[in-house]
Amino acid sequence: MAPHRYIPSSSAAVQSETAAAAEPPGPFYGEPHKFDPSFRGPIRRRSCTDVLCCLIFIIVIFSYVALGIVAWLHGDPRKVLHPTDSYGQFCGQKGTSNAKKPILFYFNILKCANPAILINLQCPTTQMCVSKCPDKFATYTEMQLQHKLSKSYWEYYRQFCKPGFNNPDKPVSQVLRDEDCPSMIVPSRPFLQRCLPDFITLNGTVTVANRTRFKDALEMARSVTELQEAAKGITGLVDTKELGMKIVEDFAKSWAWILIGLLISLTVSLVFILLLRFTAGLLLWVTIISVILLLAYGMWYCSMELSQLRHTPGSDVAIVEVGLQTDLQVYLQLRQTWIVLLVSLGVTEVSILLMLIFLRRRVRVAIALLREASKAIGHIMTTLFYPVITFLLLTVCISYWAVTAVYLASSGDAVYKVMSPDVSCPNVNSTCNPETFNKSNISKAASCLGSQCLFAFYGGETSYHRYLFLLQLSNLLIFLWLVNFSLALEQCTLAGTFSSYYWAKRKPQDIPPCPLFSSFSRAIRYHTGSLAFGALILSVVQFVRIILEYLEQKLRGVNNSLSRFIMCCLKCCFWCLEKFIRYMNRNAYIMVAIYGKSFCTSAREAFFLLMRNVVRVAVLDRVTDFLLFLGKVLIAGGVGVVAFLFFTKEIPVIQEEVPNLNYYWIPLLTVVIGAYLIAHGFFSVYAMCVDTLFLCFLLDQEMNNGSLARPYHMTCSLRRTICRHLRKDMNRKRHKEKTRGFNHLYH
Repeated sequence: MAPHRYIPSSSAAVQSETAAAAEPPGPFYGEPHKFDPSFRGPIRRRSCTDVLCCLIFIIVIFSYVALGIVAWLHGDPRKVLHPTDSYGQFCGQKGTSNAKKPILFYFNILKCANPAILINLQCPTTQMCVSKCPDKFATYTEMQLQHKLSKSYWEYYRQFCKPGFNNPDKPVSQVLRDEDCPSMIVPSRPFLQRCLPDFITLNGTVTVANRTRFKDALEMARSVTELQEAAKGITGLVDTKELGMKIVEDFAKSWAWILIGLLISLTVSLVFILLLRFTAGLLLWVTIISVILLLAYGMWYCSMELSQLRHTPGSDVAIVEVGLQTDLQVYLQLRQTWIVLLVSLGVTEVSILLMLIFLRRRVRVAIALLREASKAIGHIMTTLFYPVITFLLLTVCISYWAVTAVYLASSGDAVYKVMSPDVSCPNVNSTCNPETFNKSNISKAASCLGSQCLFAFYGGETSYHRYLFLLQLSNLLIFLWLVNFSLALEQCTLAGTFSSYYWAKRKPQDIPPCPLFSSFSRAIRYHTGSLAFGALILSVVQFVRIILEYLEQKLRGVNNSLSRFIMCCLKCCFWCLEKFIRYMNRNAYIMVAIYGKSFCTSAREAFFLLMRNVVRVAVLDRVTDFLLFLGKVLIAGGVGVVAFLFFTKEIPVIQEEVPNLNYYWIPLLTVVIGAYLIAHGFFSVYAMCVDTLFLCFLLDQEMNNGSLARPYHMTCSLRRTICRHLRKDMNRKRHKEKTRGFNHLYH
C-alpha cells in the first residue's frame, strides 16, 4: 500500500498564513484575544462606563443651557445688526427719536482710515443718526455765507448736526470744538446703514461732487485721495453687497431646480449603493475608469482652450492683476487660468494612475471589503438613514452655538471711551461719562484738545461682563465637544450594528432584531461617558488649533521669523495629533460597541490589536477611503455636468424652462456641493462598516482557527482575498530579508 501523504486543508493553510502574518512585531502590544465559547458578538450584559465623565458631560450641558439663558437675558442682537450713534442709541429704533433715522452719519469721515472700523468698531468722531445721506458738497463756512441769503441752506445742513442745535451764526471754531456740526458734508450713499462717500469716475479720474480737491470749514485743503484712504475698500464692500443681492435673486429664481438637482443626487446615490450590493467589484472598477476618463477629458478641454487663447490679445494677463471679479467669464479669458486647471488635473490623473499601478493588489482587497460591507448594509438598510439623525443633531448644535455667540457679543450696557485726534493724550480709551465730559478736566487738558467722549461698545463692570471673552471661549469649546459627541454617537452606533452582522454565524438569520436601535440604545444607556471622554480629547486638540490660528493672524504683521517658525511647527504637530486621535477614537468606539469597556481600555486594546496585525492594517492604507472618495466625485461630478448643461442652456429640449440668472455658477455650485454632501452622508456609513468589519476580522483571526470547534465568522471570499494578499506580502518580505542576508554575507 502506498504511504499516506498529509495534505493540509485550506483552513489549515489559511491558519498558518494568518498566524505568520499575525506574529507580534514586539513584546509591548499585549496578548492576542483568546477563544471564548460564549462570545456571540456585542456583549449584551454590560455596565455603565466612564461614569465620572458622563456626570461631567451632563453638568456641562445644563451649564451650557444656563449660559444660553443668561446670554439671552443680557444680550440684544440689535446691537450687532444695527448701527449705534455716539449716545448708544439704535438708528431706526421704533419708539425713540431715531425711529425715522435709520442711517448713521460720520461728522468727520477722514478720521476713519479703516473700513473695518466703520463696520465693526467705532470711529473717533461724532456719529449721528440721519434720515438720509447728504447728496451735495458743502462746508460749514459756505453754509453760513449762503444762510444770509436764504434760510433753506441752514435747514438742509442742520439735519446733519446734533439734535437741538439751531445756531447757524455760532463761530466756526466753537462749532467744531463742541462738535455741534460737521465741518463739511460730501455726497454719500448708504451702505450697511452708514453714509459713505459716493465716488464717481469721470474720464478715468475719481471725483466726489465733480471735484478732486476742496477745502473744509477751516480752509484746509483736502483731496479725494484722502476720502478714498478713509473709506479704503468700501467700493469693494459695496460691490459685495450688490453681489449678495444678485445671489439672493438667483436663489429665488432657481431654488426649485436646485431642489430637483439635489433629489437627483439622492436618487443617484441610492442607485449607486444598490448596485454596490450586487456588483461591487465591477461598479468600483467602472468608477475608477470613469474618473480617469473624466480627468483626461478635462485635460484635453483645457489644452484646446489654451491653444485658442495663445493668439488672443490680453489673454496673457496674470490672475493676480485681474483681482477678484464676480463674473467668472473674465478668468476664462486668461491663459493662466487654463494652465492652472491643466496642471491640477494632470497631477490628479498621474496620482490616481500611480496609486493603481503600485497598490493594485490592495485595491482588490479594498474592493473585497467594500463588497462585504455592501452585504452588511443590504441586510440592515436602516443604517443608510442614520446620518439624518446626525445631521439634525449637528444642526441643533451649530444653531445654538451661533445664537449664543451673538447674544454674548451683544451683552452689556453702553460704554463710553475718550477718543482724541492726538495720540499723546494720556486719557485715550479711558471710560468717561458723556453728560459731564465737557465740564471735566480731560476736555480742557492741553494734550487732549479736541477729545470726545464717544460710545465705544457694549459691556459693563460686573463679573459677567468682565469674563465675556472667557464665556465666548467656553461656548466654542462646548460646541466642539457636542459636535464631536454627535459624530462619536454615530460611529459607536454603526459599529455595534455592523459587528452584530459580522458575528452572526448564519447571515442574515442570526442577526438580532432591530440591530441599529439596539446598538443606539446601548451607546446612550451605557457608554455616554466613554463617547464624551473621547470627544473631549479631540475637542481640546481642535480648540488649541483654533487658538493657534487666531494667534497666527495676530502675529502676521510681526516680522519675526522665529515666532513664525514656532507657530508653523505647533500647527503641524497639533494637526498630526488631531488626525491620530481621530483614527484611534474611531477604533476605540468599535471596541466599546463590541466589548462594552471604558474608553481608555478600549483605545488601548484597539491600538494593541492594530499593532499586532500591522501587516494586515497596511491592507487598508486608506485605499477604501480613496475608492469611496472617487464614488463621491463621480456622483457630484456627474450631477454637476448635467446642472452645467442645464443652467447654460445647452440642453435644447428644456431651454425655455431655464431661468434667466445673473450668475449661473451660484445654483451650479449649490447643486455640486449638495450632491457631494449627500453622497458623503451615505458613503460615511460604508466607511464605518469597512472599519468595523476589518477590526472584527482581526479579532476573529486571533480568537478562532477555522476548525469545527472554533470556526471563523468571516465569509470565505473575504478570507481568501485577504489571506492571498497577506501570503504575497509575507513572501515578498522573506525574499527581501534573504536578499539582504546574502548581500551581507557577500560583503
